Amino acid sequence: MKILLSDAGKRYNREWIFRHLNYEFNTGTAYAITGNNGSGKSTLLQVIAGAVQHSEGAIDFTADGKTIEAELHHQSISLAAPYLELPEEMTLTEFLRFHQSFKSFLPSVNGSFIIDELGLKHAAQKQIRYYSSGMKQRVKLAQAIFSDVPVVLLDEPATNLDAEGFALYHRLINSYCMNRLVIVSSNDDAEYSFCKEKLSIMDYK
Repeated sequence: MKILLSDAGKRYNREWIFRHLNYEFNTGTAYAITGNNGSGKSTLLQVIAGAVQHSEGAIDFTADGKTIEAELHHQSISLAAPYLELPEEMTLTEFLRFHQSFKSFLPSVNGSFIIDELGLKHAAQKQIRYYSSGMKQRVKLAQAIFSDVPVVLLDEPATNLDAEGFALYHRLINSYCMNRLVIVSSNDDAEYSFCKEKLSIMDYK
């Protein structure tokens, strides 16, 4: 999988968040999007995800040398972000079953396996509304990392995680993401210490 940004830019009203961004992301490499708070890191990640439309330039996805149509990009990606909500009326077991109905999990992975990996077996039948913020973040990471897609997008992935949750995050990355295309948006180097490449949003203002 390759994601190619060609002279990409995003503008809100008259303010350019980023502009003239030419960059290539490739499978098997982890990338960090860095920058100050409010600099546009999350916006760039959302543009890559297709959740926000870019204002100029092009974003192309290719797999095995073939271009993937823009309306199908979502099939190749998963996204975890603090601003994404979970269906809080569901239990964790119900949510994982629901999620799998529209995006399959990695081979040999099922809901019970994920619950064990997250250390949330004791809360599997509890509605997500009663989860702590750290527990919810574990679930958000799981639905992204365990989805059977070539591209994993993570926005401030360690938000609300304690030391145990932080260790779990890195373990999940090391176990399930090293042969995929991973893009992390963060200004905390501990969240992207495994990333081999860094893209500073400040270079495209």
